[in-house]
Amino acid sequence: MADAELASEGVAPDAGRNSPFLPLRQPIFRAVWFASLASNFGGLVQMVGASWMMTSIADSPDMVALVQASTTLPVMLFSLAAGAISDNYDRRRIMLTAQGFMLAVSILLALSAWLDVMTPWLLLGFTFLIGCGTALNNPAWQSSVGDMVPRRDVPAAVTLNSVAFNIARSVGPAIGGAIVAAAGAVAAFVINAFSYIALITVLARWQPPRVERVLPRETLLIAMGAGVRYIAMSPNIRSVILRSFAFGFGGIVALALLPLIARDLVKGGPLVFGVMLGAFGAGAVVGAFMSARLRRMLTTESLVRATFAAYATAAAIIGVSTTMWLTMPALAVAGACWVLTLSTFNATVQLSAPRWVVGRALAIYQMAAFGGMAAGSWAWGYATLHLGAEQALLLSAFALLMGAAIGLRYQLPPLEALNLDPLSRWREPKVAVDIEPRSGPVIVTIEWLIREEDVVEFLKAMAERRRIRRRDGARHWTLLRDLTDAELWVERYDSPTWVEYVRQAQRVTQADADIGDRVRALHKGPNPPVVHRMIERETATLPRGLPMQHQHPPEPTGHNG
Repeated sequence: MADAELASEGVAPDAGRNSPFLPLRQPIFRAVWFASLASNFGGLVQMVGASWMMTSIADSPDMVALVQASTTLPVMLFSLAAGAISDNYDRRRIMLTAQGFMLAVSILLALSAWLDVMTPWLLLGFTFLIGCGTALNNPAWQSSVGDMVPRRDVPAAVTLNSVAFNIARSVGPAIGGAIVAAAGAVAAFVINAFSYIALITVLARWQPPRVERVLPRETLLIAMGAGVRYIAMSPNIRSVILRSFAFGFGGIVALALLPLIARDLVKGGPLVFGVMLGAFGAGAVVGAFMSARLRRMLTTESLVRATFAAYATAAAIIGVSTTMWLTMPALAVAGACWVLTLSTFNATVQLSAPRWVVGRALAIYQMAAFGGMAAGSWAWGYATLHLGAEQALLLSAFALLMGAAIGLRYQLPPLEALNLDPLSRWREPKVAVDIEPRSGPVIVTIEWLIREEDVVEFLKAMAERRRIRRRDGARHWTLLRDLTDAELWVERYDSPTWVEYVRQAQRVTQADADIGDRVRALHKGPNPPVVHRMIERETATLPRGLPMQHQHPPEPTGHNG
């Protein structure tokens, strides 16, 4: 919403932008938010039923922890492919497919429990399949936030999504515990199946604007590789990936071991388990509403270090506590830290990736976070089996403190909205040689004339230019200096095909413009600089007597390759 629109409603522009509820003014976001609230409620009721059912059909504590791991492991395994799909296909249809799949699995889970044929491994199989649906849904859903709200409102929208989940977490588990205690796990599974209907209905009615595709879709493997390459060449997102794994590994302990904490440390039943999980969710809601104020008071890195340390303290208290009145406040602190940390990670990724790759960036972030959760669920379950729940919780507290210390080396960037819209300066050149989209490899050279006194500054700028070129898909980037003309430098790179070259050139963003401008300001030659675009051709052995035909490269055009 523009400042004028906010003013017309009697809201100061700064106040409006700082409001955590601003995204709810968008009708589609509001409808999806409420439908997701219902779906989250059902999912948490189902998780209570599955976790408690596992305590009754399996004797090993690591099997209980594997219920959580079986839900998170698919996100680690399949999110990258799901992210590539979400960036190349209609996100609404992807979400509908995922929600329909999870509805079908939930119905089968309820039927199996009702027919009393459930085994520990069958239960893990069902929760694994639900996790697969989540893995397909999440990148499309989270990258769709940018289609539902203005870009500057993305952090608030991400936080509101966390609020929706944690409002459900604050009441759903307690109600789920009561349902399991009164009617058994079957009733919990049935409620979860019904909870998908509202979201499916909203998504079926949503008609987002269609974006015309100028270039053909990337194949799945190429799209996945492009996503990995973009993350590998983006230092800000790399820091988020590392920190999210560390937080997921240590922080999952409270959720993975909570059934055992309720049963063995606090000596309670399914109702106590649900109430304690509700305390975690209530703390998360409070943390979500505090997030905007805390982000104004603290840098992103300081906030995340504080949440790591506070969660570690809460985990240690939970480990030594034998009363729910001490455990519940510690769980509330852990819940607040959970949502503050993960929503900060999520918003940082969304604001650091352009739309063409945001699904894959979020998918890789989630792979790291959920991979940490899956590994942590297994590790803390194993530690509980051999050392006890108390020692496992104390070990997780130490792991979280180590995660905070990682920030000394890999700091998070400020949470700010970069202009990642396409730069739109590049124009596809006319060529004198007949080529097809699959023709290649395409070799590009750009000639720069640099004064001797500007060489150091030029090399610094070209180091960043190299990162941007490679991040967007250029291969074999090199910088050459002419031995006969000390001022002549040649930038060289290639692309596997013509369409990949066009794709790479169109990925340059407004935020990248500064580097190109710096390089051009140092260039003392013709403006734009001389650019050669050439296609590689193999030589052929011709029959004797036939003339050799020459192909000439196209004339230089354009200004930035």
